[in-house]
Amino acid sequence: MNIIDIIDKKRLGKKLSNDEIEYVVKNYCNDNIKDYQMSSLLMAIVINGMDYDETYYLTKCMINSGKIIDLSEISGIKVDKHSTGGVGDKLTLIVAPIVSLFAPVVKMSGRGLGFTGGTIDKLESIKGFNVNYKIDDIIKQVNEHNICVSYTSDDLCPADKKIYALRNASGTVESIPLIASSIMSKKIAGGADDIVIDLKVGNGAFMKDYDSAKKLANTMINIGKKFNKKVVCILSNMNDVLGYSVGNTLEVMEAIEVLKNKKIDDVKNLAIEISSRMVNLACNKDINEAKDMVVNALESGDAYNKFIEFVKLQGGDLSSLKIDAKKYEIKSLHNGYIKSIDVEGIGDLSRDLGAGRINKDDIIDNSVGVIVYKKCGDYVNIGDVIADIYYNKQLNNIDEVVNKLFEFTDEVVEKNKLILDIIF
Repeated sequence: MNIIDIIDKKRLGKKLSNDEIEYVVKNYCNDNIKDYQMSSLLMAIVINGMDYDETYYLTKCMINSGKIIDLSEISGIKVDKHSTGGVGDKLTLIVAPIVSLFAPVVKMSGRGLGFTGGTIDKLESIKGFNVNYKIDDIIKQVNEHNICVSYTSDDLCPADKKIYALRNASGTVESIPLIASSIMSKKIAGGADDIVIDLKVGNGAFMKDYDSAKKLANTMINIGKKFNKKVVCILSNMNDVLGYSVGNTLEVMEAIEVLKNKKIDDVKNLAIEISSRMVNLACNKDINEAKDMVVNALESGDAYNKFIEFVKLQGGDLSSLKIDAKKYEIKSLHNGYIKSIDVEGIGDLSRDLGAGRINKDDIIDNSVGVIVYKKCGDYVNIGDVIADIYYNKQLNNIDEVVNKLFEFTDEVVEKNKLILDIIF
């Protein structure tokens, strides 16, 4: 068996065996297969795809490349939540405390890279918040308080980390089998019993269209079945910023408003849907009963109180939360209905202000970001404030830059549907 024969086989569109995929993953991790060889194989996979069996084999190999977390000491069904990445996505901060009122929540999250933000960055904008937990400490905290959110362990799926870095560098990110195996390997190795996935669809997401997103959902559900895990995929619209705020401290503040049951409809509605699906799986409740439980947790104040408890448990000081940045209002240069918003462009803008990273070692500024006041379908007059920019860097032609992210029309535009589908 050798890498050249395996590359040729996939180049010709043939199916790889479990042994061949295991050989590739193991030898790439051991540096016996070079980056240029692995890049060739990845490109052949992008072009010719992988079937469900091959995708399962790849997922299994990446799981077995590192540590597999055992959460059996925590009683109850552990349901994990994953987002495929979006702009303004602060849902874990809302969903984790809600669900932990009814079931154990063990959430391992990452830092942001590119135009999407990371849950860990948002939490670390709260002074003192600790995200570095050993597994024994996670188990202890969850057994006592039903909740812990920590940084993903470096020894979890190391093969996925190495392959993902190469995919970024070789233009092979957009492959459904590669995306599915990457997501599912981390979730399964992380000890989840069942998984709810918020699969973002639109110009502010990695999956740009519904058909590709549905195919990805079905692939992940199939992988889950192979590992005896129930997987629910909620396809949510990312052609609008989720909520209004983009940037770490700004998003924490908005999440707190939702937990206080304030009106931020799209964030609240999606948080309720995700939380309800998690409670449905973890507590074996009818979905309507689960939804009633979740809504009551918000309306009663229990969800907000649990968030306060959660932050204190992990050393955070909410009184330190503030915006230490200058604010600049962006006024519309156009009249009309908003036909489309370049949501990825808003994510890029927030990143360039300092809220995100291009390289994994970049230092971020928690105070900066963007608040977008308009959604697709809203009517705007010239001079209306469409966004606030929070910045600590010099701004050049910022009015023109932001206005280019909005497309206007004289015709009435329908509002975007928030949830496109639920697949399980």
